[in-house]
Amino acid sequence: MRDTIESLFPHMEEIPAEYRIDSPIRQDYYLVAGEMRRWNGPLREVLSPVWVKEGEKLTRKRIGEFPDLSEDAAMEALSVAVRAYDNGRGEWPTMSVGERIRRVQHFTRALLEKRQPIVRLLMWEIGKSFREAEREFDRAVAYIRETIEALKELDRVSSRFVIQQGIIGQIRRAPLGVVLCMGPYNFPLYETFTTLIPSLIMGNTLVLKPPRFGILLFQPLLAAFRDAFPPGVVNTVYGDGETVVAPLLASGRVDVLAFIGTNRVADALRRTHPRPHRLRCVLGLDAKNPAIILPDADIDLAAAECIRGSLTYNGQRCTALKILFVHRRIADEFLAKMAKGIAALRCGMPWEEGVTVTPLPEPEKPDYLCELIRDAQGFGARVVNKGGGTAVASFFYPALLYPVTPQMRLYGEEQFGPIIPVVPYDDIREPVEYVVSSNYGQQASIFGRDTDQLAQLVDSLVNQVCRININSQCQRSPDTFPFNGRKDSAEGTQSVSDALRIFSIRIVVSARETDENREIITSIVRERKSHFLSTDFIL
Repeated sequence: MRDTIESLFPHMEEIPAEYRIDSPIRQDYYLVAGEMRRWNGPLREVLSPVWVKEGEKLTRKRIGEFPDLSEDAAMEALSVAVRAYDNGRGEWPTMSVGERIRRVQHFTRALLEKRQPIVRLLMWEIGKSFREAEREFDRAVAYIRETIEALKELDRVSSRFVIQQGIIGQIRRAPLGVVLCMGPYNFPLYETFTTLIPSLIMGNTLVLKPPRFGILLFQPLLAAFRDAFPPGVVNTVYGDGETVVAPLLASGRVDVLAFIGTNRVADALRRTHPRPHRLRCVLGLDAKNPAIILPDADIDLAAAECIRGSLTYNGQRCTALKILFVHRRIADEFLAKMAKGIAALRCGMPWEEGVTVTPLPEPEKPDYLCELIRDAQGFGARVVNKGGGTAVASFFYPALLYPVTPQMRLYGEEQFGPIIPVVPYDDIREPVEYVVSSNYGQQASIFGRDTDQLAQLVDSLVNQVCRININSQCQRSPDTFPFNGRKDSAEGTQSVSDALRIFSIRIVVSARETDENREIITSIVRERKSHFLSTDFIL
C-alpha cells in the first residue's frame, strides 16, 4: 500500500497545464482603508499539501507567500474599521438596505469572474478535489444570492408601521458594529462567507483574517472587496493569531466575533476581550457526530451513507460522521460492506477525475491520525480495511477501526480526518448515553426501519443535538435550514435568515399616536428623509 500511495504523487510535468501553478503567487499587500497597502515586512510561504517528485524525492510544492503582519498593522486595520462604522454613523451602516444589496451584488459579479483561479487555489492550498472545489465556489455564490433574497423578505416585513396601545412604531434591524471574521480551512471560501456576507449586508464593518490554510484564494478577491464597498468596510489581516488577533480583541473595540474553529481557541479569544458581555459571539465549533445503526437498518444504505458521511473531503468537515454505533448482531456484515466501499474509493491528486481521497492540508495531521490508531490498537481495536492507516507524506489512507471502546482517544476525541471508529452495542441505551454525556451536540444520524424505535430515538436525541438525520448522513445543507449546535459545538444559529438576525439587532422607532406625530412621521417617510424610518418596499 505504501508504494501505491507514493506513486500517486506526480512529477511537475505530469500535472495538466490547466491545473498548474507554475510560479508562486507573491502577495505582499493587504486591504485596508479601501486601498491595497504594500507590506514591506516579512512574508510567510504557502506550501501545498500536494507533494511533487523531484527525481525519486518527494517535496512539498511552494505555491506562494503572504504578509506576516505586525501587531501595529493589525491594529491599524481595526482602527480603520472602527472609523468606517463611526458608532453607527458611517456611510455603510447608514446606507439604505437596497443600496447595500446592490453593493453585495456588485461584489458577487466580481467574484464570479474569479471562479477559475479560486477553484485552482482550493485544490492546491487545501487538497480539495476539483469537483469539490467547484461545488464549494458555487455554493458560496448561491449562499450570497439566498442571503440577498432573505434580506429582501425581512425588509419587506419590517417596512410597515404598527399601532399598539396608542403608540406608533416601526421595528427594523440595525447593525452591531465591528466584526472580526475568521473562517475555517476546510471550507475557506464558503464557510467564511456564511458569516462575512450576512454581517456585511446588515451594515457592519469588518476585519477579515483568512484561515491558516486557504489564504491565497482570498487574494483574487481583495480588489472586489475594495471596489464594491466604501473604504474601510472590509479590511484584511494576516499572520500569527497571537500577534494579530489577540490584540484586536484585547482592545475592546471588536463588537462581534465570528469564528469557526475549535472551542478551545474560541474560549481563549473570548477571554481576551476586556468586556466579554459586550462581545457577541457567532461560533461554529467542534463536533463528534454519531451514527446509530439499528439491527433492522438497510445495511447497504447505511454503509454507503456512513462512508460518504465519514470520508467526504477526507472527513475534514464539522458535519462529518465521527463515530459509528452498530448493533453487534449486524456488525460483521456492516464492517464488510464498509471495507468494500472504502476499497472502491479512488485515491489521487485533486485534479484527477473521480478522486475522493486526497492529500491533507495540515502537515502534522498524518502523524496525529497514526497516533490515534496506535492508541486504539493498544486497547484492542484492529484496522478492518486493507491498508487502512497507511501514511505517506501528506496522504493518509482511510482507516476503519473496530471495536472502539471508551478507553480509546477516538471514542471521545474529534479526529477531523479519514478514520472511522466503529463501536458495537447490545442495548440502544449505550449510544444514547454516549450522546447525552458527550461534550458535543451538533448532529446525529440514525439508520433503521422500525418507526416506533426511530420515534423513540428522535425524542431521546432532539434535546441533545440540533439536527437528527434519518437514514442519511449528517450535513449542513440546505442553507435555509438552521445550522447550530449545543454544548461545545456552536454558539448562535447560522444559515441565511438566521445569520441576518444574529449579525443585527432589532430597533424600534416609536411615537405617541397624536395628529402632530402622525404628520411628522408621514413627512419623514413621504419625503424619504430617513434611510431607517422608511416604507420602501424592495422587490
